[in-house]
Amino acid sequence: MAARNVAPASPDGAPGSATPEPSGAAADPVRTKVVATLGPASRSPADIRGLIEAGVDVFRLNMAHGSGAEHAAVLATIRTVSDEVGRPVGVLVDLAGPKIRLGELPGGVVECVDGSLIRFVRGTSTTRPDEFVTTYAPLVDELAKGDSVMLADGTISLLVEERTADAAVCRVVQGGTVRSRQGVNLPGVRLSVAALSSADWEHAEWAAGAGVDFVSLSFVRSAVEVRLLKELLRTRGSVARVVAKIEKSEALDNLEAIVDAADVVMVARGDLGVEIDVATMPMMQKRIIRTCQRFQTPVIVATQMLDSMQQSRRPTRAEATDVANAILDGADACMLSGETAIGAHPRLVVQMMRRIARATEQLYLDDRRRLLEQGLSAGAGGGGELPPPPEKLVEGLHPITQAVVDGAGRIAAQLGARLVVIASRTGLSALARSKRRGAVPTLGVSDNPATLRQMALYWGVTPLAVQAADVNSLLAQVVAWGKGQRRLAPGDRIVLVSSSGFGRGGHDMAVVHEV
Repeated sequence: MAARNVAPASPDGAPGSATPEPSGAAADPVRTKVVATLGPASRSPADIRGLIEAGVDVFRLNMAHGSGAEHAAVLATIRTVSDEVGRPVGVLVDLAGPKIRLGELPGGVVECVDGSLIRFVRGTSTTRPDEFVTTYAPLVDELAKGDSVMLADGTISLLVEERTADAAVCRVVQGGTVRSRQGVNLPGVRLSVAALSSADWEHAEWAAGAGVDFVSLSFVRSAVEVRLLKELLRTRGSVARVVAKIEKSEALDNLEAIVDAADVVMVARGDLGVEIDVATMPMMQKRIIRTCQRFQTPVIVATQMLDSMQQSRRPTRAEATDVANAILDGADACMLSGETAIGAHPRLVVQMMRRIARATEQLYLDDRRRLLEQGLSAGAGGGGELPPPPEKLVEGLHPITQAVVDGAGRIAAQLGARLVVIASRTGLSALARSKRRGAVPTLGVSDNPATLRQMALYWGVTPLAVQAADVNSLLAQVVAWGKGQRRLAPGDRIVLVSSSGFGRGGHDMAVVHEV
């Protein structure tokens, strides 16, 4: 595949919007990646092009909504527009998982009054406003006295007072309005439901055949479920990375094993914030991110990050702070859901996400550079460039590769290099660089389109397609790209990590090149 020298368009401010991002040779790229959900407000070719130009790195297709034909059409559009723009963009297929929902309610809406009784009954329909049915047939059998039942994203709370042969009788503890098909959460209740429904299985097989880049598993409870999805994808020839969504209390009980088994983890704060005490949610987010850092696993923070921008042109101060704190915690990517799927300003919200990320990263990276300078002056060898090493390397990454990547980062920082270039066929060496959070920007180069699209999710890594027979050819293409992007000028230094071709120890060579 030939290298492209096409620059991603700079985000432009819409009338009444905030100031666009800076551009030019002095502007470093935004390191935190943006995942955007596509929906009715954003799935036309023009919409998708606008979002890519605004800075989206990965698009999410939510299998809980839309038909197979619609998803296939959107995927084809993403691939076409990505090629036209000249920028690799990943696609994440999000399986719905064993989400329990209410059935149809009489009139579509029921008011749950504090202190009243609601009966969950068997079947698929009911005509009584005080009786609910669900999509999960064994629910009545698996509820017990004292269990909590949460409806409407946790805004309505019920407590099981009695279970009979045909019903679970609940008292309304916190009332409100509930609608047909809304979600049902059962904090602490152990369910027998399978990790992959028949619909999930079909969607996963479609994703494998369509060549998507990531497949996420909802409501993960154990590492076994993650491995099951991995095996399903591999046996169908897919190289898609599996994303484990942490949104159940059981997942927190088995967190290390799940993170170890997954390729990527998502902090799915919507359902997780209902399954656990909402007061503990901030610390659970930090715990999940830190565990991912220990296991060298990319992590996405999701749900209501800029939720008010579904209608507003500006986020709340709390939302801006939330995004910044997720980045400071160590998130590799932040995800937009309704903001881009059904919101009024999809492109503007992506631009805002990137503006917050840029401002946050500037402070973070300035601190990193300051630590580096102090480390060098104290004879510490530049240790300020790197966070503590991971406790376990990602599967398939050779220790020699990790050591060379770390060394290249220190050399780049000490020399004031403009780029660290990682040549990678699988993307693992680029991931190794990404998880070390170096201050010098990283360029991930490959001739494998699937690898480039997956690298689009990795913090700080800009993917670039190259076709090179040797190091000199590769460097020539990188320099041409860098000059075209105004990222490189004569006298700038590049540090390249690659393989010498000798031995079998992974990437074993670091080269310093002066433009």
